[in-house]
Amino acid sequence: MTNPIIEVDIAEILKDLQSGQKEILKEISDLKVSLEEVKGDLKALDIKVDQLDKRISNQEFTNRGVLVGLILVILGGAINCLAGCPILKPVKQINF
Repeated sequence: MTNPIIEVDIAEILKDLQSGQKEILKEISDLKVSLEEVKGDLKALDIKVDQLDKRISNQEFTNRGVLVGLILVILGGAINCLAGCPILKPVKQINF
């Protein structure tokens, strides 16, 4: 049995390789564009997170003020109730 002879044109192989290379380069450039878009979106999200952080800190300050006011009202009410209690009223002094 004789070995078959395979004839291949090198020019065709080079064309196939170049077309494949062009496709790969196009996909890489598309990925670069997508990556730039993602970077832009990340910057926008970072700005939004900073704004939300400022809002939350402002809300925490307001809540702290309301809590302090509520505690003062409760303490004031407790002192008012205890001041009306007969145990805490001063005893009248009797002069002899």
